[in-house]
Amino acid sequence: LSIVLVYLVLAALYESWTSPAAVVLVVPIALVGVLLAQLSRGYDNNLYTQVGLVLMIALASKNAILIVEFARDLNHRDGLSITEAAVEATRRRFRPIVMTSFAFILGVVPLMVATGAGAASQQAIGTVVFGGMMASTLLAIPFVPVFYVALEGMSERLRSRRPRLASHGEPHPPSRPEVAPE
Repeated sequence: LSIVLVYLVLAALYESWTSPAAVVLVVPIALVGVLLAQLSRGYDNNLYTQVGLVLMIALASKNAILIVEFARDLNHRDGLSITEAAVEATRRRFRPIVMTSFAFILGVVPLMVATGAGAASQQAIGTVVFGGMMASTLLAIPFVPVFYVALEGMSERLRSRRPRLASHGEPHPPSRPEVAPE
């Protein structure tokens, strides 16, 4: 449900159905990290794990949003091609994303190793977020520009095939004049 909500909010923000898809496609990659972290620590799926999943979805999407938003600006404002915009956006945003992500990852380590009262809930949330953010940072960042280029390219191809409508809602007249029957 949270993935759908993120997608719909981004679709409204971008006024596009394809750009948000490039953002949301990083979530399955982050889920791989969550599963590996959960399995390596022997944890099960509980309420705290699910709270951590919602948090991880937001955090993984945040990193992808930075790249997609920057690529859209470079494409629309500066006139770069979709591929050039995606590569340049990734190049410019890579260091800030990595620095903030690793600061956050190191910040949740105390949750992972918590002891005392309530430690089980802290460990569950910390493990989910740690694994998801590690996978999102290391694996998803290279895939965001690929997703963006593939989806935006597909969208442009579909848009170019669709017949354009005239101002009053009718299709443009055919390019060849029709011959009246005799």
